[in-house]
Amino acid sequence: MSLRSGISFWQASGPPPVAAPPLAGDAKCEVLVVGGGITGALIAHRLVKEGIDTLLIDRRDLGTGSTAASTGLLQYEVDTPLVDLIAKVGEKNAVQAYRRGLSAIDEIELLTQELGDDCGFNRRPSLYFASHWWHTRHLRREFDCRKSHGFQVELLDRTALSAASSIRSPATIRSHGDAQIDPYRLTQALLKAALRAGLRAHSHVAMLHADEHPACVQVQTSQGLVAARQIVFATGYESHCYLKHPPASLHSTYALVSEPITDFAGWPEGSLIWETARPYFYARQTPDGRAMIGGADTVFSNDHERDHLVERKASSLQKRFKKLFPAIRFEPAFAWAGTFGESKDGLAYIGKPAGRPNIYFAIGYGGNGITFSMIAAKLIADLYHGRPNDEAAVFRFGR
Repeated sequence: MSLRSGISFWQASGPPPVAAPPLAGDAKCEVLVVGGGITGALIAHRLVKEGIDTLLIDRRDLGTGSTAASTGLLQYEVDTPLVDLIAKVGEKNAVQAYRRGLSAIDEIELLTQELGDDCGFNRRPSLYFASHWWHTRHLRREFDCRKSHGFQVELLDRTALSAASSIRSPATIRSHGDAQIDPYRLTQALLKAALRAGLRAHSHVAMLHADEHPACVQVQTSQGLVAARQIVFATGYESHCYLKHPPASLHSTYALVSEPITDFAGWPEGSLIWETARPYFYARQTPDGRAMIGGADTVFSNDHERDHLVERKASSLQKRFKKLFPAIRFEPAFAWAGTFGESKDGLAYIGKPAGRPNIYFAIGYGGNGITFSMIAAKLIADLYHGRPNDEAAVFRFGR
């Protein structure tokens, strides 16, 4: 699967991928992590810190798949509003998922401090605005629900929003606790730290098939056989290849980055911007003063491989940006697209599918892949050691 098309801003402006030589023959390990993007890097980093003999493989250069296409928004809000999520999974699990997303952002901030590289991490408020007047009632219900469960939110009416922003909307939720990051840079920093701690990592190693046995998994790769006690699939949307019944639908999504901007008039506090419409438009600023915008999702996972469609979607995103921020001059510098997964409830799937005792999956769907990956790193380490973790029920397969 082609996970992204076009030139990703992060990869073009960031460090080269961590050097990871191909696998030289057969190998053994306690845990094999398949996938060297942000999810695999977070999980491998956690496992080696806990003294687990871990080996990581990826068929590409590390961090250059869907991670390089991520726009790096860190939000505790999942794509499914809390009101709707409660209706889907119950109040306890829905509220726990939102609160866990908030604590995951705190954990990512602490992790960047531990790594000695902020990786572009910055705290930012989030503006979630009603795209149409008829969305106002539902957005107010969402505000009341979040407020009642202790989340730090404010409701801005049209007048209050107009005083702070050029966005015109009848109602907006301003949230606190969110952030932004450079996901590619974070991945490379995590892998470097994990390698120093004992991780064995190999790029350009294709997984051909896996034989699951009661006490181990034998993985045939393009360079040799890997015998592992357990295996973690951290291959993002490509994980569907290894599941009999994929738990989500795959689409294409598009992103665009501007040249540096001197004046962000009408865009307050560098806020993360998103809306109630589906698919939604979203926007953030980069540390070097650019606008990064995205959305315009299409229904097929390979749509983004068509260059003319990427160009058309980039034009559509620019027009949407112009409507929201008419005083800001947006000159495009980078455009790319990638695969986007959507689960039935907007939550990740983390854990073991039924009947596969030695196989873990960590699949972060929607716009919260990085925070879900942070959650997955701790949850999988707990499951491996047999430690209790209430989040297992929230993100389990078969829910």
